[in-house]
Amino acid sequence: MGGLRIIAGEARGRALKTFKGDWPVRPILGRIKKSLFDILQVRIPGAVFLDLYAGTGAVGIEALSRGAGRAVLVDGDARCVSLVKENLRMLGWEGRAEVLNADITKSLHLPAGTFDIVFMGPPYKDEFKRPLSLTTVTLNNVVEARLLRDKGMIISQHHVKEQVIAPAAIVLKRREKYGDTYLDFYA
Repeated sequence: MGGLRIIAGEARGRALKTFKGDWPVRPILGRIKKSLFDILQVRIPGAVFLDLYAGTGAVGIEALSRGAGRAVLVDGDARCVSLVKENLRMLGWEGRAEVLNADITKSLHLPAGTFDIVFMGPPYKDEFKRPLSLTTVTLNNVVEARLLRDKGMIISQHHVKEQVIAPAAIVLKRREKYGDTYLDFYA
């Protein structure tokens, strides 16, 4: 059990299971997660939340704890999908979320519908510590698949050195910087 905890809401203080040892999944830092949800707090209650590159499920589960109506958590690694399911089961929230194993860098046709909030936190590096640039392709896939509801928001977490080119259909509304990380808010 790692030190990853739910910050607020129904399951405040509950620990989530994480991967042990050297694992390429880097969970969102607590201070970034807190800031993200401080910014989103008025949008969360009742929202349909999509967590892409879910990893441990920390972001989608935090949204559920804070009152999101439903969450869909997607990851391309079957081990991450299994861990997310385990975390949801531990909280008794299997019925409040759907967990999908899908390659997010490919065409995204999710059976789950559209979303009020789409959060994407792709990995910054691969298992060999080489930089990855997955944000632009993922933004394009989200827009192309029409996953965002009217007045919805996409939040992209990415390394400050990653060059991101957003599709014309969305507009960058806000950017926050936390060390080597940007959180970009698109509408």
